[in-house]
Amino acid sequence: MAPVPLCVLSESAPLRIENGHDPRLFVQIGSLTKPLTGTLLVSLAAEGALALDDPLERFLPVPPGTGITLRHLAEHTSGLPRLPPGLRRFRDPYAPFDAPALDGLLRRLDSLTTARPGEREEYSNFGYAVLGSALAVAGGAPYEELLGRYVLAALGISDVTSTPPHDRRLVARGLFGRPVTPWTMTGAILPAGGLWATSHSTARLVTSLLVERRLGDPAPSWQRAGGLLWHNGATKDASVFTGALPDGRWVVVHRLSGDAETTDKIGVELLNS
Repeated sequence: MAPVPLCVLSESAPLRIENGHDPRLFVQIGSLTKPLTGTLLVSLAAEGALALDDPLERFLPVPPGTGITLRHLAEHTSGLPRLPPGLRRFRDPYAPFDAPALDGLLRRLDSLTTARPGEREEYSNFGYAVLGSALAVAGGAPYEELLGRYVLAALGISDVTSTPPHDRRLVARGLFGRPVTPWTMTGAILPAGGLWATSHSTARLVTSLLVERRLGDPAPSWQRAGGLLWHNGATKDASVFTGALPDGRWVVVHRLSGDAETTDKIGVELLNS
């Protein structure tokens, strides 16, 4: 098995780089996009553009009376399934999930829920795609433009994007060392998992949002385990774990491997050491 490129940043140890990783290059961060989407949600709420408990139909063409609010979407309690219905296991599964595909699902959203809103937690990439679409309407601009304005610029961070230059991307290598083509996640799925960032910028996001709390209390998108605030992300060929503790300890682990379980384990062990 080929060695896995690894990058680890934390407050307690020097930068750790193994097997050709490079913290200056853009890597896919997968579902770590979700806390940024959640931070945009609370930032727009602070501006008065929306309220967290606004019903979804205020912004999107969904059937009336679903009972789903923006908060339900952010907290994974909307009752929507994990993946967009009809998504097929293509080599590039999210490529067909564009704005028209999302619009078609929105118009029959009441038939797609698996539980009543607020009844139980079910992690949902689909829910975050819906949330990102609602935020774009509330903010009057495309999702990524709003993210740049309300979150990234406010934190002074620039190296986060859905479309990094090809010569600044770090991707996995396949047979004979050829670069592996990453999943296409620039369509409707973007707010759920489509961002790229350098590892240095990822560390700045974690410290700014979870340790320094420069934009206020952490968004409801962060996962909680006791005092630990954390989130991970995985695509076909990349995985990341981030976490911070109340005493200021934090860690970012990125690997060019879709094996999220191992990436998570490295991060948790470092926080507990």
